[in-house]
Amino acid sequence: MEEKVFCIEDDENIRELICYALQSAGYSATGYPDGYSFFEGVERGEAPALVLLDIMLPEMDGMEILERIRKNARLKKVPVIMLTAKSAEMDKVKGLNLGADDYMTKPFGVMELIARVKAVLRRRETKEEMLTCGNLVLNPMRRTVTANGENVVLTYKEFEVLWYLMRNKNIALSREQLTETVWGYDFDGDTRTVDVHIRTLRHKLGICGSMIETIRHVGYRITEQANE
Repeated sequence: MEEKVFCIEDDENIRELICYALQSAGYSATGYPDGYSFFEGVERGEAPALVLLDIMLPEMDGMEILERIRKNARLKKVPVIMLTAKSAEMDKVKGLNLGADDYMTKPFGVMELIARVKAVLRRRETKEEMLTCGNLVLNPMRRTVTANGENVVLTYKEFEVLWYLMRNKNIALSREQLTETVWGYDFDGDTRTVDVHIRTLRHKLGICGSMIETIRHVGYRITEQANE
């Protein structure tokens, strides 16, 4: 069965080109010129497997649409790739922190777009299994985390960082690996962003946070054994 990809792009030529490329790659593609028509389309049919979302849109911009997607019960788990002519770092940071899964700056090649779509969808498929590490339990479907039996409230990106660490338990991950996986490999912000998220994770997880080890000159690793 073809996976559905919805593209929200107000430029008709770009929208048609993207939909044609997706269809040629074996996806079912539907284009929308704005957020209103997109949400109407979702109400009339099934939720998409992935959304390609332009930022510079009339009336309701991409950031507002992304916020609404993440608050929508049917759409909140749908991966989103942001498309924009903007290249400023803060625009990328804002979109990614709001829950975007990847970020592409125009102009981009069709082959790169298809590669990004495939990569994001592959990441989504690996997020169905429950993960445990000591007294830490992560449910990717419900997006919940418990530490020593207590619920822990995490931001979207904190959850993604923890998921990637737990999926690679006992493996040292570089800051670059974490950045590429969680923020997207087009993200050119400072890798200290990872350090900030690790610090807040450790604090929120309490004693379980000590299972996240700093590997000098490399990055981080999560293990079953809490460090004193």
